[in-house]
Amino acid sequence: MDLISIIILSFALALDAFSISITWGLTLKVCKIKQALWIALFFGGFQAIMPVLGWIAGIRLQLIISQLAPWVAFLLLLAIGFKMIYESLKMEEEAEPKCNIFSFKKLFVLAIATSIDAFAVGVTFALLSMSIWFPIVMIGLITFLLSLLGVYTGKKIGHLFESKIEILGGIILILLGFKILIEHLLSL
Repeated sequence: MDLISIIILSFALALDAFSISITWGLTLKVCKIKQALWIALFFGGFQAIMPVLGWIAGIRLQLIISQLAPWVAFLLLLAIGFKMIYESLKMEEEAEPKCNIFSFKKLFVLAIATSIDAFAVGVTFALLSMSIWFPIVMIGLITFLLSLLGVYTGKKIGHLFESKIEILGGIILILLGFKILIEHLLSL
């Protein structure tokens, strides 16, 4: 995967955390820098760790399904992308409860929930025999920065775009899935 694709993928994965960070910024009565840094650190850290765990799992699967790797990558990214879009549209229909309390337990659960997509991407990297190290640095760093920005954006502008951000992330993952499939088909 080239540098541009890694950066685009990093932004796409970070949009989940960015969306949650905006929501968190909306719900905090007082937004302290320490809280914003913890939010960014949890989201960025989990987004960097989960692809490694997925990559390790994918390495074990590689021997079994190496011929199917581009198809598996395509289907994983397609499923993740549609899941993000579905959840975003579902959130628009439901009223979200607001919680004004900063909680590490809640932050931990949200960090795991937003990084499940990154786990699947790690599996995809392994199936495509890609190096994981540069992508995880980019994914973690971009997620950290966007999460930090998200908290302050949520505090400043309200919830104008929160559900639309996940739709964009889902579309980007779907397009990356198609890109991988098309590259594979063209190489045959």
